[in-house]
Amino acid sequence: MDFFAKRFDELNTTELYELLKARAKIFVMEQNIHYQDMDDVDYKSLHCFLADGGKVCAYLRAFYADESCGIVKIGRVLTLQHGSGIGRELMENSIQAIRQKMNCKKICLDAQKHAVGFYKKFAFKEVSGDFLEEGIVHVRMEIEL
Repeated sequence: MDFFAKRFDELNTTELYELLKARAKIFVMEQNIHYQDMDDVDYKSLHCFLADGGKVCAYLRAFYADESCGIVKIGRVLTLQHGSGIGRELMENSIQAIRQKMNCKKICLDAQKHAVGFYKKFAFKEVSGDFLEEGIVHVRMEIEL
């Protein structure tokens, strides 16, 4: 399995198609979330993903929530093979890539409540109470770099 961290204009058409297909599979089909996935944030994001034979197995995007303050937000986090360790591999490689490619002091994310324990393994801390996003309970988390 290979890790990639690419800006939008570095993605080839096959990679872009596979990223969007994985996002639709998890968020629309599996989690039944009805939302506008292609929200123009992709244009300004660093797309981090693990691929095997050209197929995306795990993915997230990182973008500036506030570039002037050095705050990067992670979103659209997914794995297609749950319980296989690729989520850990994705997060470890992505945090390193974000540190190298984006000038930031803090990374934040809106974690689905059931995934809070997973993000705590990477030193993310809860910084909000529960809130609903697309009908799913979330918590804001962040890590200082």
